Amino acid sequence: MTQHQEPERTPDGHFVVIRGRRWRATDPAVPEDAAARLRSHLMAARSAVGVAKRRGDEAAERSARARVHRAKVALGERGTPPWWEQNEAERRRRWEDGLRGLDS
Repeated sequence: MTQHQEPERTPDGHFVVIRGRRWRATDPAVPEDAAARLRSHLMAARSAVGVAKRRGDEAAERSARARVHRAKVALGERGTPPWWEQNEAERRRRWEDGLRGLDS
């Protein structure tokens, strides 16, 4: 897969396949502007995990990992129930709550 190519998806659209491994796909109901903000939070949090690990700062690492998790849940890539088992209102609430928590 090149950087600009969309990853392979399972026939039901619930998962992407990257290097033979299945990962939960982002919820397609998340509007692109919200998804872009969530991805930005996710990348910043992943970077913060690395910085904290290099510094040996366990508290900062836990905090950054919690932000990674919150962004992934908001995107629908983690959490229970999965996005395809949620109704429209639950899906909207999930990503809106995630943005509220990450934007604050």
